Amino acid sequence: MKMKQTLNLGKTKFPMRGNLPQTELQRENIWFENKVYEQRQKMNEGKPSFMLHDGPPYANGNIHIGHAMNKISKDIIVRYKSMNGFYAPFVPGWDTHGLPIEQQLTKAGKDRKAVGPVIWRKMAEEFARKQVKTQMADFKRLGISADWDNPYLTLLPEFEAAQLRVFGEMAKKNLIYRGKKPVFWSWSSESALAMAEIEYHDIESDTAFFSERVKDGKGLLDNDTYFIAWTTTPWTVPASQALALNADFEYSQIQPKGSDKKYIVASALLGAVAPKFGWDEYEVVATFTGKDLEMVTTEHPFMDREILVVNADYVTADAGTGAVHTAPGFGEDDFATGQRYNMPVIMNVDDQGKMTAEAGPDFEGVFYQDADKVSLQKLEEADALILHEPVVHSYPFDWRTKKPVIFRAVPQWFASIDSFRQDILDALDDVKFQPEWGKKRLYNMIRDRGDWVISRQRVWGVPLPIFYAEDGTAIVDPEIIDHIAELVAEHGSNVWFEREAKDLLPAGYSNEHSPNGEFTKETDIMDVWFDSGTSHQGVMATRPNLSFPEDLVLEGSDQYRGWFNSSLITGVAVTGKAPYKSVLSQGFVLDGNGEKMSKSLGNIISPNEVVKEMGAEIIRLWVTSVDSSADVRVSMDLLSQTSETYRKIRNTMRFLLANTADFDPKADTIAFDDLVAADQYFYARFNKLVADIKAAYDVYDFQAVNKLVINFINVDLSAFYLDFAKDILYVEAPKGHARRSLQTVLYKVLVDLDKLLLPILPHTAEEIFEYLEHEEGDFAYLTEMPTVADIANADELMAKWSEFMTLRDAVNKALEVARDAKLIGKPAEAAVTLFLTDDQKAWLDSLGQDVRVLLLVSQLHVASADEADDATDFDGYKITVAHAEGEESPRDRMYHTDLGADPDFPMLSAHEAQIVRENFPEALTEGLE
Repeated sequence: MKMKQTLNLGKTKFPMRGNLPQTELQRENIWFENKVYEQRQKMNEGKPSFMLHDGPPYANGNIHIGHAMNKISKDIIVRYKSMNGFYAPFVPGWDTHGLPIEQQLTKAGKDRKAVGPVIWRKMAEEFARKQVKTQMADFKRLGISADWDNPYLTLLPEFEAAQLRVFGEMAKKNLIYRGKKPVFWSWSSESALAMAEIEYHDIESDTAFFSERVKDGKGLLDNDTYFIAWTTTPWTVPASQALALNADFEYSQIQPKGSDKKYIVASALLGAVAPKFGWDEYEVVATFTGKDLEMVTTEHPFMDREILVVNADYVTADAGTGAVHTAPGFGEDDFATGQRYNMPVIMNVDDQGKMTAEAGPDFEGVFYQDADKVSLQKLEEADALILHEPVVHSYPFDWRTKKPVIFRAVPQWFASIDSFRQDILDALDDVKFQPEWGKKRLYNMIRDRGDWVISRQRVWGVPLPIFYAEDGTAIVDPEIIDHIAELVAEHGSNVWFEREAKDLLPAGYSNEHSPNGEFTKETDIMDVWFDSGTSHQGVMATRPNLSFPEDLVLEGSDQYRGWFNSSLITGVAVTGKAPYKSVLSQGFVLDGNGEKMSKSLGNIISPNEVVKEMGAEIIRLWVTSVDSSADVRVSMDLLSQTSETYRKIRNTMRFLLANTADFDPKADTIAFDDLVAADQYFYARFNKLVADIKAAYDVYDFQAVNKLVINFINVDLSAFYLDFAKDILYVEAPKGHARRSLQTVLYKVLVDLDKLLLPILPHTAEEIFEYLEHEEGDFAYLTEMPTVADIANADELMAKWSEFMTLRDAVNKALEVARDAKLIGKPAEAAVTLFLTDDQKAWLDSLGQDVRVLLLVSQLHVASADEADDATDFDGYKITVAHAEGEESPRDRMYHTDLGADPDFPMLSAHEAQIVRENFPEALTEGLE
């Protein structure tokens, strides 16, 4: 009989290589065919609920790595909650309206104006649904468990109807109004934009200093005096209506030497601008406050228009001249100033950013950016241009088209924020933020934001349910809005574009402002942030298996100005409270060098490509390896490192499977009190790990889960427990107490660790579960998370064995010194003597364990510390190392002094011979080779 046949070598068919790109897809198909997600939901009915509301990604193109991190994070949370006693359905969603889809149709050669709104919208819906289908397949391939058969789309009639009802509730509370004031206007999109649709970039612009001659000095200034105005947007000079001064500033009237003109400049800025203007010498004729000069008038440099000098506190002394050119139609501050002084609003730029006839014949048809040059030329021709120079400053851009926007005063529909701003801010007190700084960030954004412009001059979206009477009066009637919502619920929002106004209004409707019964309908649609921002009502509050408010929302940190923001506003507006109880935000995904990913840089990492090459499990494991509360880096090198970590996890679980293959937990489990001492310790150690991992899951700290698992596998398991376990598992009697004691712990670690890993590595966890033939059920996801055992003496046990780890480290250091001195090779060749104090002996005896096998040495002797004349101190333990006595057994590879004690087995120690005799009787008849 071969010696190898007397060893309990673990066996398993669980493959060493995962072959993830192929096997994952097969496993996902099995999940969908067996409706595992639905089974889990059925099992959890009646349990406490946990609602994670999915913020909808935009339906356009394949997913990127940021999408992957977001959805995987949600999946980890929902899977864990589902296995840990909560009813946690997960409904994925998509944002399906808006400009990007219209742009894609235009790129494909479609003409919106040629086909008309009805056909255009049908084309847009078809495109959006295709994009949803594509992204859904991408998400499924990441192993996301969700209600894929019933996702929410913002284009669904029931969602649109709920959105309209939110609008109606806000209208009922007088939160909806129409006004003409500057909004972000995207000439590239031909639409107004909300703050959430703006990003800022540094640009270089022409800044101009020009003079305006005093027309009516109010007894303070003569007509030979000129104000020097300053602007960073020369193209707006044709719309100039006022000159703003700071009421509290001192202004100097100066006369340069040799000039017959006098000029007004803020005294604090005179020293900075005089050299620029060539005023080497000048006389200060008089000084005034900005308040003194209020209501003085000047002449526009090249248009027949009177300019009023006004006061405004936004005028600063850090640049310019202290006199700011003001065009109420092109800036929020300018507009507010114009309103305060009852000025009309001049708008001489059209929807496409081109100057109109109102700007004058030299400007008509000129693109606004090109109008800078025209304006400077006109100022120069009027002998009014003092100086122009370039300046670099931050400027708003359309985040979709990546083109600069302008402030433009055009009639728009707004949602009032001012009227209930404090209610929104107060609602944040009931919301938990992770990271905590998120609360301050959102608070400040709400505190500082203006009213929300919710109208868009596009076609693909939810219509604003507003009618106009014959005299132009807007009809914003909650009852009519509810009627439209009912029509949309039945027919979809296309009904608004397919029917005339009279066919949309309730039967018999009349209005005093339309004596002839004629009405028109609003052509603008709602901001898509209003779409997604009402999902708490369109999904969570209306679907029967969901509930409002949601327990958690999890999105990228950009959503503080986006979905977190719009959801909070609409939630407080219609329900009086925040729509979510907790907000978890994540950073952005950057490349390995910390750069933003872009096609132009060629540094994009596609989740689909990673899945094809490495498998979805590698992306999932990477997600848990990073601190996603801040920006994170990813590269193929980092993913390859993650792949190595995955391989370590897989091989460890494979070892546990192989070495518990002959263990029946029902028949072979050893009670805790009867476990070998080291096994008791490791049971308690793993029990604490379970508690720590569950605590980390509970606060969504995936990185902590990752570190706990990897550290346990590398340090506790591989470098300690499994290191000595092999000598017991392979050598001891197959059904002996020592082996069954160790297998009891290994089996618990295997099963419980598999469940703890499932939220992160569901494909692998389910594959492992197939090999756990003694576990009930067909799927690991349909089991429960491990519970934390109540071990009475756990703290004492942990402290006692913590000291053993110190001893083990000391012995390992001593063995290393002996190895360097060529006394021994491997630890099994060593005979170690410990010279212990009485306290150390008492502690060692209290372990209740022969620690020789734990130290992996052949012989261990304990002597008194008084005899330690030649011993070396290692970490407080005096130790000597010698070569082990006796000969090496070919079976356990240890040195023994009693080889051949049993004449039937001359190569074995007495202990080994007894094991072979009792468990492998064929060795007696066949002999042992």
